[in-house]
Amino acid sequence: MAEGMRIKDQPASERPRERLAAHGADALSPAELIAILLRTGLKGANAVDVGKQLIKKFGTLQSLARASVTDLQCIKGIGRDKAVTLVAAFSLAVKMAKEIQSESPVLDNPEIVVELLRAQNLVKNAETLQVLLLNTRHKLIDVREISDGTRDTILVDPGAIFKIAIAAGAAAIVLVHNHPSGDPSPSEADIKTTRDLIRAGKLLKIEVLDHVIIGRATPERPKDYASLRELGHCAV
Repeated sequence: MAEGMRIKDQPASERPRERLAAHGADALSPAELIAILLRTGLKGANAVDVGKQLIKKFGTLQSLARASVTDLQCIKGIGRDKAVTLVAAFSLAVKMAKEIQSESPVLDNPEIVVELLRAQNLVKNAETLQVLLLNTRHKLIDVREISDGTRDTILVDPGAIFKIAIAAGAAAIVLVHNHPSGDPSPSEADIKTTRDLIRAGKLLKIEVLDHVIIGRATPERPKDYASLRELGHCAV
């Protein structure tokens, strides 16, 4: 598609909406999918061009998904209504991921945990601790966010965690938090917190199965998470 040319002036086979209808969403680039949400561009830049500008500005779709309405309006051609549409679209993706929780999977390995919570963690700008409450068969009862932190620190209150677990009748828990930096490697504080919670859980007969940290995959680091159990840090 030629840059700057109005989409309606393009051959039908090149227009994003027609291509999606004919070939499915996977056939479109991120900029073309964004263009469908934007509907229109501005003088000298069609909606696909504006989509490309958005991706260039924010760097990745994950960063774009974290952007606020105000952030998006900094891009020429993005007014309030278009910014709201984009925020709504990304929020729907997160909510869809949360619906998976209602299927009550057996959370017996970190890959399943990450699959469950990856989408909502990737759009967080600060470290946030989530606690997965499990029954005796290690099936999900609920997911609770316990605390918000800073870009590189979570605030952990063991009393609050186990109070929620006891109230839910949980037999086990899995701790999950994100690293906005992208590197899921646990810090010394992460390791110490995990071990402290395991000790407390033993006293309360609530098993701390794992502490999973979600980051982002890179060519050098294909796995986007770290499991403290897999790393041997859950033995006390």
